[in-house]
Amino acid sequence: MAQWFFNYGGEQIGPLDDAQAREQARRNANGHCWRQGFAEWQPIAQVAELRNGSDVAAPPRPPAPPASGQRGSDVIDYRIFGSDMQFVEIELDPEESAIAEAGSMMYKEATVQLDTVFGDGSQASGGGGFMGKLLSAGKRVITGESLFTTMFTQKGSGKGKVAFAAPYPGTIVPMKLSDFGGRLICQKDSFLCAARGVSIGIFFQRKILTGLFGGEGFIMQKLEGDGLAFVHAGGTIVERTLAPGERLDVDTGCVVALTDGVGFDVKPVGGVKSMLFGGEGLFLANLTGPGKVWLQSLPFSRMAGRMLAGARGGKEEGSVLGGLGDLLSGDRS
Repeated sequence: MAQWFFNYGGEQIGPLDDAQAREQARRNANGHCWRQGFAEWQPIAQVAELRNGSDVAAPPRPPAPPASGQRGSDVIDYRIFGSDMQFVEIELDPEESAIAEAGSMMYKEATVQLDTVFGDGSQASGGGGFMGKLLSAGKRVITGESLFTTMFTQKGSGKGKVAFAAPYPGTIVPMKLSDFGGRLICQKDSFLCAARGVSIGIFFQRKILTGLFGGEGFIMQKLEGDGLAFVHAGGTIVERTLAPGERLDVDTGCVVALTDGVGFDVKPVGGVKSMLFGGEGLFLANLTGPGKVWLQSLPFSRMAGRMLAGARGGKEEGSVLGGLGDLLSGDRS
């Protein structure tokens, strides 16, 4: 039985079973829905199994890309489990592979072979030579990751499963890169795993203010290819589609990913009073369409700051009046 999630302008409902999902779609079809097997959120009114009330089998897997000079990504099946602490289970056909960050594996079946590869694994069987692998590894070091990536390959005659767990509470979102022009820009630590063939590179912020105060530094991750990649972020992830010229102001730590056409800049939060006492920091991320952006409700840095403040026995306030506020409220003697 599938687990369904519904999204109405940022308000998420779920998980729901099939019957509950059909009833929810009947009540309100002006939103988007997602279940295991969907590459991205779908308009509720366009999902046949919700519209006609019948169970429809999941759509067949697309055929593998035609052979050419560049090897395409493996086509993998998957299921996402959990709500707050999620993990993704990937099903591999013989000789199919998935790549993941070191230490993210939860379990694997015995027929799935684990191997450590130099770089991101995109050059493992598609050529490129030593220099290509060296460049891939160098990009990973710059983004703060390990020189090596773990690759999981099904060596048995049937299907094999391997699962990867999120490192902290949040949401795992599947991203089919071919749906976004083959390229996605992400925060540095958001990549969890992907089909073999997805390249993990670097994206430099060219604007000094954006690099210094944009929340992501000068270097972000760049995912390229035509296969599935799985991105993890804290709390709930919401997807927004920006029209040409449409602008969205976001807390700098809440930006998870954006498509290639979205402009990313920073601007002051307001006047001096707002900067010092507003509690929102000095700058906001300024996202300008056209394109899609993904936002997280709980950045890990915010959660870690609250935990650190709690360990110190105080509160982590967002303005310079934090300490004075504790004194006035009696939290500090």
